[in-house]
Amino acid sequence: MTDHRHDRSFAERLIDPASIAIVGASDDPTKTTARPQQFLAQAGYRGNAYFVNPRRETVQGAKAWPSLTALPEVPEHVYIMTGAEAAIAAVEECAALGVTAATVLSSGFAEDGPEGVEREERLRAAAATGSVRVIGPSSLGVVNPRTGVMLTGNAAFGEPNIPAGGIFVASQSGSVIGSLVSRARGRGIGFAGLVSTGGEADLSLGALCESMVDDPGVTSFALFLESLRHSEDLASFARAAAAAGKPIAVYKLGRSDEAAALSVSHTGALAGEDSESEAFFRACGFARVYCFESLVEAPGLLLRVPTSPTPVSPRVGVVTTTGGGAAIMVDQLALHGLTVVGPSEDLVATMAERGAPIPHSGIADLGLAGARHDVVTAALDALQNSGEFDLIVFVIGSSARLNPELAVQAISERGDHEVPIVAFALPEAPDAAALLNTSGVPAFRTPESCADVIAATYHRVPATIGGGTRFAVDADAPTAVLDELESGQLLGRLGVAVSPFVALDTASLADDGVEIDLPFDYPVVVKVLSDEVPHKSDVGGVVLNVTDANGVRAAARSIVANVAAHAPEVVVDRVLVQQMASRGLADALVGYRVSRDVGPIVVLSTGGVLAEIFADSSIRLAPVTRETAREMIGEVKGLSVVTGYRGLPEGDLDALADTIVAVSTLAVSNTEVLEAELNPVSVRPRGQGVLALDSLVRTAVSRDHHAAAPRTDDTVAAQS
Repeated sequence: MTDHRHDRSFAERLIDPASIAIVGASDDPTKTTARPQQFLAQAGYRGNAYFVNPRRETVQGAKAWPSLTALPEVPEHVYIMTGAEAAIAAVEECAALGVTAATVLSSGFAEDGPEGVEREERLRAAAATGSVRVIGPSSLGVVNPRTGVMLTGNAAFGEPNIPAGGIFVASQSGSVIGSLVSRARGRGIGFAGLVSTGGEADLSLGALCESMVDDPGVTSFALFLESLRHSEDLASFARAAAAAGKPIAVYKLGRSDEAAALSVSHTGALAGEDSESEAFFRACGFARVYCFESLVEAPGLLLRVPTSPTPVSPRVGVVTTTGGGAAIMVDQLALHGLTVVGPSEDLVATMAERGAPIPHSGIADLGLAGARHDVVTAALDALQNSGEFDLIVFVIGSSARLNPELAVQAISERGDHEVPIVAFALPEAPDAAALLNTSGVPAFRTPESCADVIAATYHRVPATIGGGTRFAVDADAPTAVLDELESGQLLGRLGVAVSPFVALDTASLADDGVEIDLPFDYPVVVKVLSDEVPHKSDVGGVVLNVTDANGVRAAARSIVANVAAHAPEVVVDRVLVQQMASRGLADALVGYRVSRDVGPIVVLSTGGVLAEIFADSSIRLAPVTRETAREMIGEVKGLSVVTGYRGLPEGDLDALADTIVAVSTLAVSNTEVLEAELNPVSVRPRGQGVLALDSLVRTAVSRDHHAAAPRTDDTVAAQS
C-alpha cells in the first residue's frame, strides 16, 4: 500500500478527501449501506473511491476489496457501515494504517447500556492506537456538496444537485442534515458541508466545527443540538468563529428542569437546563432560533447584521403589497418582542412625491400598485435612506409567484444597502426566494421563522466566553452543605454585606440563669444552625422578631422541638442569632451554581420563599462584570419596583450589582464551591446598600471530611 497524502489539513481530509473507503458497502441497491456508493457516483465525486466487502468480488459493478489494508493507498476518510464489533476492528485498522478520519454509522454503543458503554470505550481505545479521529458512532455521515463527497446513507441525499453554498451544518441528530437540505433546496440556500456527529465518542461537534473555521468556503455555521455535551469544545469553536467573523445559528432540543434535582437551593429550579443553555449560547455569541426552518434561513441575515455589545431593539419597518400578509407578519414580530415602526408623515409625503403613495399608518402598504418594479424601487429607496429604520421587512403578495420580475426583482436590487431588507412571500414562491437569497436579501418561507430570525439576530451579542472558563462538574462527587454560619463567613470574605450574626449552643440556652450577651441590638431572628437543614422554614426552624434574652431561649426551645418533629434524625445543638434588618424596598435572590454541562453560572431573581414559583430570573455564565450585572437587574421584572419606575423609590442597584459580581467570582476564587445562594437579599434605598439575610453554600468536600472539621470560633456559649 502506498500513501500519496501530502501536506493537507485535517479539515481538508475530513470534508474534501482525495480518497475514500466505504467499509461494509452492499451490493444490494435497496439497502442503506449501498447508498453512499450511488450518491458518490451521482454527485460526481472526483477522488478515488474504494468499497470494502470481504465476501464479494464486486459491489454494484465496482471492485470490492477484502480489507482496508489491501487497498493500493491509504484513504484519507473511511466510512464504516458494519456491526459494532466489526466497526471497532475497522477503526483499529484505520489507526494502524494512518487514516485521518473515520466516520462510524454503526450503532450498539453507549445508547445500549453497560455493554454498549464498554464497546464505546474499546472504540476510543482503538482510535487512540493511532492518529485517526472518529466521527460517531451512529453518524449518518459527512457530506460536502461543493466536491461531491457523499458519505451518508440518508435518503434525502439521493436527489441530484445538492445545493452548494457557505453554510456548514453540524447536527447531533442524523436525520436532520437531510431534512435541512430538503427545506433549502431550490430556495437559493446552499451548504459548504453537513455532518452528523452522532454519539461524539471521540470528535465532538464543537471540535469538528472549529476545524472548519479556516475553510474559506464556509461563511457561517448552523448547529442542531440535542445536548450541551463537550461544551468546552463548543466554547473554543465559538471564540474561533467570532475571530473569523463567521456567525453561528443554533437550534437546541429540550427545555427541561432536570438541573433542579441536582440542587439544594432555589437556584437550581431557576437555572433549569434550558436557562443554562440560553446563558451559554449568549456567552458564545450564538444566535439561538426556535423554529427548525430558521436554522438554514438565519445565516443570510446574520451575515448582514453585525453584533452589538448589548441586545438591540431594532426599528423594524414593514412594507407590503398585501395587507393581510403584513398583518400576519406584524403579529409575529410583536410576539417576539420586536417593535414595528410606521413611516413618519414626512416620509409618507416623500414617498407620494416619488410615485409610491401609502396611507399614514403603522406599515407602508403599497397596495396593488406595489407589484410594479418602479413603485417598489421608489418606495425602498425612500424607506432605506430615511434614517427611520434599522431593518425593512417586505411582505410580498401573489406577484411573488406569478411575476417575480416585478416586485421581487426590485427588492433583489436593494440587497446591498446598509439598511437590510428581508422578505416573506405570502404564497409559496421558491423561485422568488431563490432570486432574493442569491441577491443578498434573506427570504423566509413562513412569518414565524422570519420573526424568529430577526429576534435572534438582534438579540445576540459578541462572544465573551473566555479560554479559562471552567466547565462540567462531576455530579457523582461527594459534596457537603455548609451551615449558615460557615456560608455567611465565606460570602462575607467576598465582600457580600451580611446581617450580623452569632451562633449559640442550645445547651447553654436551656439554663435560664445563664446570661445572653449579644454583640448587636434586638430585635433578632433565631434560626436552626445545621448543615443538614438547608431550608429552615420547612421544619419550623426560624423564629422572627425576638425582642429579648428570654425570647431567644424560648425560640431555641421551639426550634429544637419543631426540628425533632419534622426531622428527628437531626441533632440541633446550635442556633444562629442574627440581627433583624429593617424592611428594604424589595427582596432579591442572588445564586450561583456549577452546571454539569456549562460550568459556573450566576442567577438573579426576585427573592423570598416563592422565588422559584415566579421563576422571574436572569442568568449568565460566571464570573460577570458590573455592566453585565446591571443588565441582569434590568431583565428581572420583579425588581422594576426599585428602578425608579413611575416615581417609585429607587433601590441601591449599584450595591446589588456589586453583590452579583462578588458571588460570581466564586467561579475563580473558590472553585470547590458548587452552589451558593443569598436569599433574600434586602435591597435598601439608593446609597444605603443591600443586605443578605440568609445564605447557603454547597461544596465539593465529602460529608465525612466536613463533619470532622473543627467548629469555628464563632460558635459561642451564652455568657454566665
